[in-house]
Amino acid sequence: MSLLRIRVYAFAALVLAGAIPAGAPCRNAFAQTQEAQPTEPARPEMRENCPGLVAENSPRLMPAALRLAALNPDQVRITFIGHATFLIESPELVRIATDYNDYLKLPLVPDIATMNHAHDTHYSDHPDPAIKYVLRGWGPSAEEPAIWDLKYRDVRVRNVPTNIRNWNGGTERYGNSIFIFEIANMCIAHLGHLHHTLTQQQLNDIGRVDVVMAPVDGNYTLDLDGMFEVLTALKAQIIIPMHFFGWYTLDRFLDRAKELWPVERADVPSVVVSKMTLPKNPKVLVLPGF
Repeated sequence: MSLLRIRVYAFAALVLAGAIPAGAPCRNAFAQTQEAQPTEPARPEMRENCPGLVAENSPRLMPAALRLAALNPDQVRITFIGHATFLIESPELVRIATDYNDYLKLPLVPDIATMNHAHDTHYSDHPDPAIKYVLRGWGPSAEEPAIWDLKYRDVRVRNVPTNIRNWNGGTERYGNSIFIFEIANMCIAHLGHLHHTLTQQQLNDIGRVDVVMAPVDGNYTLDLDGMFEVLTALKAQIIIPMHFFGWYTLDRFLDRAKELWPVERADVPSVVVSKMTLPKNPKVLVLPGF
């Protein structure tokens, strides 16, 4: 990487730190040399339950033809397509694609597509017209963040906006969204292209999550120190790594993660989770992409 780009990223980190609310910590991979303060303020941490679950009750009865493909009423299927794209399926077979884009092809047309604005591998300007709901994680301007609270069948989708660096070394306010999916009495969070740690208010808005998809590249998104701070604060029972570039990048994250949590590598890209089968203590679950 050129010295010029390093300086651009470092400058972007300083700009970003001033763009989020006062007192909120902000890091990137090139801004880790500040001297430690004599007394460090308490870090934000998750305190609240995930609010407003809409899938607490049993799903509606489905036609017999669909029952073979259906999940149990308390189950959610998560399939890693690749990069930052997952297919999430609810008990009523609502399909959600995260960070929907033009490069990773899904095996079906989702009902809901969420997007983030960091790069074109995280969004599409031409989504399939058959998608019922396209939720862009950025608003029309820096003063108008995207705010979503969609209820569709047995799924609720909402978001918490965050900032991102742009390629000019500045900040795109509210260019990213953390999307939260409330399904089968669980909360599943996709951090998107997260570039900074979270304030207490953002953690409160997210609520306690059961499963989190986290970008672990440690460079283009949040540095590893910051990502571990976010994951520790969120306290999710299952952490699924995403947005890594080869085994070296992934293993660098896993080597540090093993100091805090057990690490499990799945043989297939799909996992079925439920409230009753969540691990008692947090773990990292690596899903192979297609």
